[in-house]
Amino acid sequence: MRFESPWVLLFLLLIPVAVGIYLKVKGNGSLRFSSIRQAERVKKSMRLRLIALPFWVRIAVLILLVIGLARPQAGTEQVRDVNEGIAIEMVVDRSSSMGAEMDYDGERVNRLQAVKRVFKEFVFGNQADLEGRPHDLIGMVTFARYADTVAPLTLAHGALDQFLDSVELVKRKSEDGTAIGDGIALAAGRLKEAEETLAKQNGRGEAGYEIKSKIIILLTDGQNNTGERTTRDAARLAKEWGIKVYTIGVGGDGQKLRQQGVWGRLFSMAGRGVDTETLKSVAETTGGVFRMAEDADALRSIYAEIDRLEKTEIEAARYMDYRELFQPLILVALGLLFFEILLSNTVFRRIP
Repeated sequence: MRFESPWVLLFLLLIPVAVGIYLKVKGNGSLRFSSIRQAERVKKSMRLRLIALPFWVRIAVLILLVIGLARPQAGTEQVRDVNEGIAIEMVVDRSSSMGAEMDYDGERVNRLQAVKRVFKEFVFGNQADLEGRPHDLIGMVTFARYADTVAPLTLAHGALDQFLDSVELVKRKSEDGTAIGDGIALAAGRLKEAEETLAKQNGRGEAGYEIKSKIIILLTDGQNNTGERTTRDAARLAKEWGIKVYTIGVGGDGQKLRQQGVWGRLFSMAGRGVDTETLKSVAETTGGVFRMAEDADALRSIYAEIDRLEKTEIEAARYMDYRELFQPLILVALGLLFFEILLSNTVFRRIP
């Protein structure tokens, strides 16, 4: 609660002065009697005991009027976060070559597992070099021979865990391949669709989330060898829609792919390696950057770099909805005033 005109409360300081004057004047009246012994035996009537009631009622009226004139108000604070965030599409290669091993904090895991784990750190934070991205729209697209939307762009990041758990290496040879161009194009389409949807909502006067920038983070360990779109076409499309593509080459050349065979574990070469020239070209075309990551620490460093480059700005708009509280005080004061006038002219009426 607050007072719109708190200075009016200073008038309350005059009320003790009025009480003092009243008590002084009341004590001045006197009559001389030869003896009051008999009068002392007479019990005071209720009227006599309450003779000062009209005065104190009037004091209460004055106090309520002063407080009412100060305009007490009860306010409800409403906080609305106007988020100018970043829409991020993760585009992850899940072709068979991503089954090659790499180091994750001293543990040997396949590349896809390492990418998924570090991606979680990027989204939720790791209490070290990654603070998390709680205010960003985040979605995921995976690709092998075909590109698929795994997780729609969402601010409800708690659901991403379940989506990530469903991402596995391709199992059928007919679905194996590396359609980098299709993966980028699908992610770009999802980002543009989200931006158009939010623009329509804001156009209807619905304040809310606004996309400050759109980015794609592409992680692959291979070369584009299938799909309907080339990486060059996909990069041009992303640039046209104002989307930056950060490209990350996972692993390196000559990596061994571990597979479980009939006679135990088998090792084979993981493929021809990362097409660094193409990934560099995609990043340069769209305004992103290209980096190589041979282990989880390198991946974290790259994500930390992206974290610094793509900052989210949050503006908290605060609104105070005030409700006037003086009306009940004034009504009570008027009721007491009427009561005081009634008493002064009936029960406590004085005849000069």
